Amino acid sequence: MSQPPATPSSKIVQTLDRSERFPYPRWDYVRRALWNLCYYTIWRIPRAWRLRRAIIRLFGGKVGQATIFRASCRIIHPWLLQIGDFCSIADGATVYNLGPITIGSHTTISQGTYLCAGTHDYTLAHMPLRRPPITIGSGVWVAAEAFIGPGAVIGDNTVVGARAVVMGTVPAGVVVAGNPARVVKDRVMKDEKS
Repeated sequence: MSQPPATPSSKIVQTLDRSERFPYPRWDYVRRALWNLCYYTIWRIPRAWRLRRAIIRLFGGKVGQATIFRASCRIIHPWLLQIGDFCSIADGATVYNLGPITIGSHTTISQGTYLCAGTHDYTLAHMPLRRPPITIGSGVWVAAEAFIGPGAVIGDNTVVGARAVVMGTVPAGVVVAGNPARVVKDRVMKDEKS
């Protein structure tokens, strides 16, 4: 397949032949192979909440009590995950934690959500891998199919609307929506007695 001729304004600036081929220490590749073996076998056992928590801990992750990982959620590096008590990671959610991801207690990560703690530095020609951490507070609800980008920080008691895109810092106690996510209102709780 022939390529169109380069013009001065379309000079190729990426040189991916210079990219780092193995950006992780050797031991990480061994751990990833063991984790994938586990993920595609015993992780998938239905309703095995305790077993999944134990597996994450076995691989070096920190998991609080009564946290639920659905069988179809995907976690890339369990040893880079820290999650509090009474949380839920729903069906089809992806925890793409090339960098550390920290989630507080009583937080829900809904179905199809993508937590992405990995990117490339596109300002350098060889596009080196970067692993900025993600921090999600306690009492947070990240609704269906939201995208939480590298380096994002979400404050306590915040709601991230369905399909929202969070690429920065979100304050505590608000509702955000859209792409890019913007504060649409405060999260005001109703009196449960009414």
